[in-house]
Amino acid sequence: MTSLDELEQRAKKLLDPVHYDYFAGGAGDEIALADNEQAFRRLALLPRVLRNTSARSIATPLLGDPGSMPMFVSPTAFHRLAHPEGELATARGVAAAGLILTASMAATVAIVEVTAAAREIDRDARVWFQLYLQPQPEVTEEIVRRAERAGCTALMVTVDSPAHGRRTRDDRHAFTDLPAGLYAENMRGLPGVTESEVRQIGMSSDFTWDHLDRLREVTRLPLVLKGILHPEDARLAIDHGADAILVSNHGGRQLDIAPAALDALPAVVAAVAGRIPVFVDGGVRRGSDVALALALGATAVGVGRPVLWGLTVGGDKGVTGVLDTLRSDFEHTLTLCGIAELSELNAGLVVARGAAARC
Repeated sequence: MTSLDELEQRAKKLLDPVHYDYFAGGAGDEIALADNEQAFRRLALLPRVLRNTSARSIATPLLGDPGSMPMFVSPTAFHRLAHPEGELATARGVAAAGLILTASMAATVAIVEVTAAAREIDRDARVWFQLYLQPQPEVTEEIVRRAERAGCTALMVTVDSPAHGRRTRDDRHAFTDLPAGLYAENMRGLPGVTESEVRQIGMSSDFTWDHLDRLREVTRLPLVLKGILHPEDARLAIDHGADAILVSNHGGRQLDIAPAALDALPAVVAAVAGRIPVFVDGGVRRGSDVALALALGATAVGVGRPVLWGLTVGGDKGVTGVLDTLRSDFEHTLTLCGIAELSELNAGLVVARGAAARC
């Protein structure tokens, strides 16, 4: 596997075109979607030379959970559209790579099965759970309890979705429902429906920071707020008990005029001022992207769509292959940049592409 772009093209040939567009598409004119990748291409890293990098370690604990590098898998929905085993294969592939999987609330496999699959590969595998706050507090609490019972070690709370994004490709295909036999299994048998029924995931524009306070009272799990772009929201997140922030524009799938996540990262890092970890996702396609994000202050980087392409093409081994490719490229980038310790990645090494000669 030499290029994740080539892998995507292989996956595209295998997927139903409707399902490929669901995974690959973004909101509106897909400006934010494209800008996530382009933001990395606008920057360069100034390499240092004649520095011994032979003893470097890239292992990075996140919220107390071990990780083989400063990267995790961001939540994406409906993996059984990509592979018959869905999130079970994803969990095994991520565990084999020694990374943390964030399982989506909209998974097509229940969270208890996802964590069990990961721990078949590595009994110490860590799984986080992505949560949309639900309009009914009792539904939110039951979903949280299921994640706790399944052994999840953190909750990633998506806060950028008061309504569904308007996704042109999905509208074109009239894609609103999963194929027969596939369901968002984490929504099955919740309060208000029978044991066999599956609730719809609810969105609401009524949510405020008070709802996060209530969630903080419901669980002791670390809370990662996903979808922070404004520095003031980063400060409020800390005030309301967040344990980490994920700078994200939802993969370009919500607000099409939102900035690229990488462009928003430095201001959020400055606002947080080291008080809690700051993660970023969106547009990561090479290990050099991981290095750039860390240099701009990220603690770790999330990867999303490439995992789906690996899952489509090769199941759990394809997932592991994607993550191993990113790890190898990241380490190669560090070597060529003369980085002996991850702490040496800093904003002083980042320049606008074409501006290095003026440094």
